[in-house]
Amino acid sequence: MPRYNAPVEDMKFLMHDYLNLQQYSTLPCFQEATPDMIDAILEEAAKLTENVFFPLNQSGDQEGCSWDDGVVTTPKGFREAYAQYVEGGWQGLTGTPEYGGQGMPQILGLALSEMMVASNWGFAMYSGLTKGATESILHWGSDEQKATYLPKMMTGEWSATMNLTEPHCGTDLGMLRTKAEPQADGTYKISGTKIFISAGEHDLTENIIHLVLARVVGAPEGTKGISLFIVPKVMVNEDGSLGEQNGVSCGSIEHKMGIHSNATCVLNYDGATGYLIGEENKGMRAMFTMMNEARLGVGLQGLAIAEVSQQNAVDYAKDRIQGRSLTGPKNPEGKADPIIVHPDVRRMLMTNRAFIEGARAYAMWTGVQLDMAIHHPDEKVREQAEDMLALMTPVIKSYMTDQGVEAASRALQCYGGHGYIQEWGMEQYLRDSRIAPIYEGTNGVQAMDLVGRKLPAKGGEPVKAYFAMIHSFIEENKGNAELEKYLAPLEKALGRQQAATMWLMQNGMANPDNAGASAHYYLNLMALVTMGYFWADMAKKAQEMLAAGEGNEAFLKNKIVTADFFFTHMLPETAALRAKVEAGAEPVMALDAEAF
Repeated sequence: MPRYNAPVEDMKFLMHDYLNLQQYSTLPCFQEATPDMIDAILEEAAKLTENVFFPLNQSGDQEGCSWDDGVVTTPKGFREAYAQYVEGGWQGLTGTPEYGGQGMPQILGLALSEMMVASNWGFAMYSGLTKGATESILHWGSDEQKATYLPKMMTGEWSATMNLTEPHCGTDLGMLRTKAEPQADGTYKISGTKIFISAGEHDLTENIIHLVLARVVGAPEGTKGISLFIVPKVMVNEDGSLGEQNGVSCGSIEHKMGIHSNATCVLNYDGATGYLIGEENKGMRAMFTMMNEARLGVGLQGLAIAEVSQQNAVDYAKDRIQGRSLTGPKNPEGKADPIIVHPDVRRMLMTNRAFIEGARAYAMWTGVQLDMAIHHPDEKVREQAEDMLALMTPVIKSYMTDQGVEAASRALQCYGGHGYIQEWGMEQYLRDSRIAPIYEGTNGVQAMDLVGRKLPAKGGEPVKAYFAMIHSFIEENKGNAELEKYLAPLEKALGRQQAATMWLMQNGMANPDNAGASAHYYLNLMALVTMGYFWADMAKKAQEMLAAGEGNEAFLKNKIVTADFFFTHMLPETAALRAKVEAGAEPVMALDAEAF
């Protein structure tokens, strides 16, 4: 049977030691987030996810959801677990206090999300999109809409969805057909079909608030004519009580490769009452508030599935006896050695470890940027944080989800044939992981967003600031003999990314296919350079703490060993990625379509 233990020690190291969250104590969201409070939240979240959510993971996958004439029933135990989640106030952890949230830092919300997904991905998705919908209504909704929906969404009593995809259009939302007909009372009648709607129907909450993209009758074609609407499953009366069922129904649920315990729904809108958010034909702007939130969340899903897969692969590798060590028996009293002695097994486990810990630092740092963008009193600092978030979002979503699949696959490989057998639990992790590179914008779309929009944004100022951040770290630490083994390769890798950036600027405009063919490689190059920066910086902090006699000595030494592995076995991939970027489109596009 698999197990899960929340990585609380690593999270505490990142928050207290590496990122030093107390330096932000003057910001509103950090004023009550003392070290003791942060630790208490992390520890309670660990108990909830380990003891309540995780035990339902395998059973929920095997049972799945059931659909009967529009009614969806979640697996056994999910309703009770969700009630505990609501009772604990977890949904509103980072929500604005004005509408019942606790106002805690976003970085704590990211930590909670990682634990929830790692313990039970399907369960976590029922509440996963509610936060993004809350943010969209908070930023773009009217005062009446905020008062009507946010308090119950903040508590988790009501959940929410994001409705974009239709049978004929996914990424290309300009083809959207769902229509909205204006009514005399200011509402709209929404008609159309949406597919692949995560948690679109279930029995966990008394209401589901759908955010739906639709085209007002007579609106312009393409994305310029799309509006965003609130369409509640159950109508809400003026006094806040629930009224009649709205004109939205679940036509079916999908039978999927993974995340069986989460209902992925076909939703039919038949003259459903909808309420416009913001202005007509400005729906994409409002929806992107939710989509960007969701994309960061999906990146965390890749990290989370890697973590739980790794934990179980390590357990198995320490326990499974097979073959002898190449350098002599390590278990001389037994018939064979545990497979963790074999270099190829170590290669897989160390690759996972270096990705997981580096990605967690990346994610936690992003949480700080989120908090700065929302709460910092200096407008310039807020803008700089927003720019960095915009630049990093496609990288986090794409790289972490691709690597989540690879990490789950490596973990399964450590099990050999047993990994392919259902009872061990590993094949579920690999199945579940595969959706993340697809939904919330495929990873190819993320790469094109990075290259086509984010690099040239604001005349390239955000990417210049990113380069300057890493360059400054290198320059400030030159002369530190203990860091030289990291600084020299990081400087070379940064140079490769800068050269690849220049190549794209010069060749992408001349032939847009050059940008399209190179975007995936460029994004991964940027991810590795960024992870290299975080690993070098974490190693520096670990060295300082060891020299001062602070912290857990074994933990800190292991952090340095893992940094060494990243720099010798993973960062060198940047050389190959630069070469692939600069190979351009010709070899990719040369073959006639008929020849495939």
